[in-house]
Amino acid sequence: MADNLPQRVLVLTGPNGPTSAVIERLGEAHELVMAGTIDQALEALRSQEFAGVFSETGNFLPLERAMLAVQSGVILNTIGEAVCITDGHGMILWRNRRMSQWAPEITERVSGVCKEAFAIFASQVSPPSPEVDLPPDALPNRSKKFTFNIDNHQFFELVCSPVFNDQMRVTQIVSICWDATSGRRLQQKIDAIDQAGRELMRLEGDAIAKLDLASRLKLLEEKIITYCRQLMNFDHFAIRLLDRKTNRLEPVICVGLPREAMDIALYCLPEGNGISGYVCATGRSYICNDVHRDPRYVTGLGGARSTLTVPLMLHDKTIGVFNIESRLLAGFSEDDRQFAEIFGRYVAVALNILDLLVVERYTASGQLARDVSSEISGPVNDIISDAGRLLDEFIGNDAMRAKLGAIVDNANKISASVKQAAAGRSSIFGAGAAPEKKDLFLEGKRLLVADDEPNIRQTLSDILTRYGCEVTLARDGAEACLALETTGAFDLVISDIKMPHRTGYEIFAIAAARPKPIPVILMTGFGYDPNHSIVRARQEGLAAVIFKPFKVEQLLTELRKALTVAAPA
Repeated sequence: MADNLPQRVLVLTGPNGPTSAVIERLGEAHELVMAGTIDQALEALRSQEFAGVFSETGNFLPLERAMLAVQSGVILNTIGEAVCITDGHGMILWRNRRMSQWAPEITERVSGVCKEAFAIFASQVSPPSPEVDLPPDALPNRSKKFTFNIDNHQFFELVCSPVFNDQMRVTQIVSICWDATSGRRLQQKIDAIDQAGRELMRLEGDAIAKLDLASRLKLLEEKIITYCRQLMNFDHFAIRLLDRKTNRLEPVICVGLPREAMDIALYCLPEGNGISGYVCATGRSYICNDVHRDPRYVTGLGGARSTLTVPLMLHDKTIGVFNIESRLLAGFSEDDRQFAEIFGRYVAVALNILDLLVVERYTASGQLARDVSSEISGPVNDIISDAGRLLDEFIGNDAMRAKLGAIVDNANKISASVKQAAAGRSSIFGAGAAPEKKDLFLEGKRLLVADDEPNIRQTLSDILTRYGCEVTLARDGAEACLALETTGAFDLVISDIKMPHRTGYEIFAIAAARPKPIPVILMTGFGYDPNHSIVRARQEGLAAVIFKPFKVEQLLTELRKALTVAAPA
């Protein structure tokens, strides 16, 4: 109010109010508003602003109390929670506006809980003797929390507090109640995601322990897809893992997204590599509410309107990204982001555990084979030397010499097999055996073999050539891709997964994109697949995976199977 205008003052008149002379004198300097009763004064205070209130001393205390009651009512009606006061029978004596809006079945449950709370508080207190003066802190716990639900659909929480009289008897219950349904459902979903994440990491259970590493990887993939769809309602998503050597985000799992979207090369850089590159580089989640207005968005789901991308974190390091897309505008909430981050952490740990198991098996198996080779080499050499000396002693005894010769041959085979096993992933068992008979199914088949290890490459060529195949060799991924792009006249491709220049997956992708797709068999040592190419390739039609070291018969079985499927009906 401007300084040159008279200030408004409320004057409470009534039987004991100020005299007319006082009122006249007061009116000379102020704008007066008269109220004959306390109720009129309260109504004026609710509707107007006053610089002061003028009242006789006897009227002021009741007015002050009434004003506090009004203010308390305003406060209680303004807060978001429901508030009520009940008696010992649970009858609601007063309720605020929020509780008045609730359905009768809810207020009935509140009444019942307050009745229960009254009985609990009353049983905790025994009225003291008149001569006993208890301190304030001798009162029992002043509040107690309760929960109830309506048909397991709506969940409520309320805090009840007792009101004591001068004799320390409970006379009423004050209750604050709120709808906890959204919070309860949020917690239930977090608990479900937590349980799903624990299931992802159970890679060493009794049943799972019996699976080979490829089967474990496939099981992990299936679990991730199932939980994403059923638990979080994500139908279009992709998981990319970071290759730290190339800084590239390699696709691992892709569901509901077009293949061309996964073929886009994305790197862990904050700019120029889409939202996934940004999230990987910064380690921060990203909600894109409108893909048409976000310059970072790179082509993904056809008709996509919004995306959610979270980093896959392991020991505070980003190992990849989890990208989800939706055809709805602003289709993701902060809850979705939280769910995806929690689930993403479990995915990262599960994939890391699987990698560690592969490396452990690869290392342990190679070391074991080398240890065995070292331990038996001396005794085997002694057997061969002793048998050789006995051969000289049994000249003329052809039967004995034949037996001794067989012993020498078998000892040499044992030595060669153990050395081959010690070579680990560079070995193929039974490579020297000639085919028992002509294989008409394999004869004339044109095969491309790609492996950066000369021993494996040449051994495969020798084996397949003996079975009548026409073999083309590639020393690395680039040579294999060039052969497919320029020649392409192959019936099947056998390729290692990890090679220089181009990976086994890239070879598979080129072969699968031919007018007539060429079946591909990928090879890897003990399941070693640093970019998890197996998962993605299997989703897109990979013929088979063979784990080094392997037997020739195993290779031939997979060859026949893949060629049979690819053969025209």
